[in-house]
Amino acid sequence: MKPARVACFTSFTAVIAAACLLANCGGSGSHTNTIIPPGTNVMAISVNGGAAGNYANGVFTSVTVCVPSTTNCQTISNMLVDTGSYGLRLLSSAGGGALTLSLPTQAGPIGQCGLFVDGYTWGPVATADIQLASETARGVPVQIIDATFSTVPTACNNAGGGVEMDDLHSLGANGILGVGPFLQDCGSACTATGSSNPGLYYNCASAPCQVAAQPLAQQVSNPVGFFATDNNGVIVELPAVASATASISGSLVFGIGTQTNNGLSGATVFPLDSNGLTTSFHNVSYPAFIDSGSNGVFFLDSATTSIPVCSDNAFYCPSGNTSLSAVTVSGGARETVTFAVQNADSLFALAKVNVFPGLAAPNPGTFDWGLPFFFGRNVFTAIESRSTPGGTGPYWAF
Repeated sequence: MKPARVACFTSFTAVIAAACLLANCGGSGSHTNTIIPPGTNVMAISVNGGAAGNYANGVFTSVTVCVPSTTNCQTISNMLVDTGSYGLRLLSSAGGGALTLSLPTQAGPIGQCGLFVDGYTWGPVATADIQLASETARGVPVQIIDATFSTVPTACNNAGGGVEMDDLHSLGANGILGVGPFLQDCGSACTATGSSNPGLYYNCASAPCQVAAQPLAQQVSNPVGFFATDNNGVIVELPAVASATASISGSLVFGIGTQTNNGLSGATVFPLDSNGLTTSFHNVSYPAFIDSGSNGVFFLDSATTSIPVCSDNAFYCPSGNTSLSAVTVSGGARETVTFAVQNADSLFALAKVNVFPGLAAPNPGTFDWGLPFFFGRNVFTAIESRSTPGGTGPYWAF
């Protein structure tokens, strides 16, 4: 069941903003979680095989989208929950996704190139009301992932490495629910004109599409920031995983310190200041991020050759279970985190198994705390400029 790609959904904005068969792959520095009780701000999530039935370490939920200011709605399952990107992206039925609802698109029409570490999504920007648990975000810009929309700009194709994730096979989900620490997926960079604009938004009134300055209010946006309440962040809560298994269930909780069920509970806050988050591994410091959309822990074992990679060089394949530790630092916060690395070929050979606490892969230059980091922890993501008991966002906490 080895996926054809490394699922590492980290948005281009993260780059701009930053300029185990062992019991509980967490360790020192982790705060043992208790499954949060139900509430109006809690929705169910599950790590399973996804819409295509073959997704490794993907955490999914259901999202209800509506034509703005109407009751014309559709609930879409198998949406990837991603703390490393920002905004809702819906795979159109043209790409094998579930979306059949006709949402109003932005005039132009405006197309977007959603850049991720392992490829890109392409399609028009539309507007929707979004329902998550009992929370509603109204009039939010979203991306419809649709390869049939205009022609993919050459710059987008090149920036995404030519890997187009515009169908169910390549995306592995019916869409992406980006609930990272920023409000928009590009911010002020995409409001600029001229060469300083990174080229994520395009006016497609005529061919070929041309790079367009996109106001903040019209950029694909984190829906949590548009809730009337509980709009300052999210908590991803998943149980500890003792061994590879078929599926696990958990909670996505909206708000931090806004209700009795979403307090920080002693978690350590890692502010995303000008220096960003860093992780030190084998005395080498790397820019780091915490990303539920990455299906493994992605890091470079540069100081030692003790961890071999698999024959296809996609993941690590040690001969046995390997326990490691790294130190994560931001501002005055510092935590040592232990994690496990297991033989990916052996893991993927297991039948009907989708949850892998020891999945890891090489990643030069940055340290990506992917989904295995979330097992057995409450992981908080605070949204920029929003007040919380742990300070003003953006920050991560665990």
